[in-house]
Amino acid sequence: MDIQRSIRAVADAADAPSGIVDWASVAEAAKGTCEPGALRLSEAERAGFRDDVRAARDGLREASGVEFDLPGSVEVQSRHHWIDANVDTFRRVMRPLEAQGPGAFPGFARSVNTGTMAVTLGFLARNVLGQYDPLLLADAESHEHGLYFVRPNIRRVAVELNVDYPRFRRWIAFHEVAHAAEFGAAPWLPGYLEARTEGGIDALMEGRLDRDAFAELNVAMTAVEGYAELLMDRAFDDEYADLRAKLDARRGGGDPLTRLFKRLLGFGMKRRQYERGADFFEAVVDRRDLATASLVWEEAANLPTDEELDDPGRWIRRVA
Repeated sequence: MDIQRSIRAVADAADAPSGIVDWASVAEAAKGTCEPGALRLSEAERAGFRDDVRAARDGLREASGVEFDLPGSVEVQSRHHWIDANVDTFRRVMRPLEAQGPGAFPGFARSVNTGTMAVTLGFLARNVLGQYDPLLLADAESHEHGLYFVRPNIRRVAVELNVDYPRFRRWIAFHEVAHAAEFGAAPWLPGYLEARTEGGIDALMEGRLDRDAFAELNVAMTAVEGYAELLMDRAFDDEYADLRAKLDARRGGGDPLTRLFKRLLGFGMKRRQYERGADFFEAVVDRRDLATASLVWEEAANLPTDEELDDPGRWIRRVA
């Protein structure tokens, strides 16, 4: 780590010409909080990533019955590469707020905002294993979705969990490609998520909280995470009970500071999304089948309501 690099970047943000966040300084400061990690892949490991992604695509196509393409960009990244990709994402999401300007004490406010974003991205960069990025709010419709694997984190966590690295890497590939299957099955989903995100941000710009927009966004993401868990469990070409147990324990673990960061960054809500969504779809499959569960992606009206997530029979009666 290079904390001085981070401090200099945050301090320099005060002198940026405009904006409520200096995104170049965010990237620089976030990279100062974490080592990039090794990214020298042997030819065997490079081929392993390719094989994992293709096996996940084929297995998930067969399990779901959905024909979908892999994202146009599949990258094995260092932590610093991941930071750069996600700075672009946050910049897009926060563009409407940026238009408002920094308000009073612009230099100080910009430094605080920049530091907050840098700490957030630095922490995530040390913990994220893989990411499916639908590139929401991108400027051009031609933008391809992205699939990222943070190689140094996958290797580190495999050691921490005492699991075979190639097998663990393959498990992560199945999880992230499962999200590609969902978005392939539901071409309306990016627009749905974008509308709720923009609605929530527009309300914040007006000084109010649009609870409906955030509630609908939370329910949709619960369905996204839960269905991915269901699908990958049925598609993964190996035993997975030990991986599931160890990853579940990791989601709630860590030292006191790590647990605090997870709580502040909403990791508890993310874990609840995994668990609640998986419970919902498991119940639907137990009562009907996977084809019934997949009806959720036919149209936005088929998404479960918050109440239906806890009462799958109610959703079945409405949709199926």
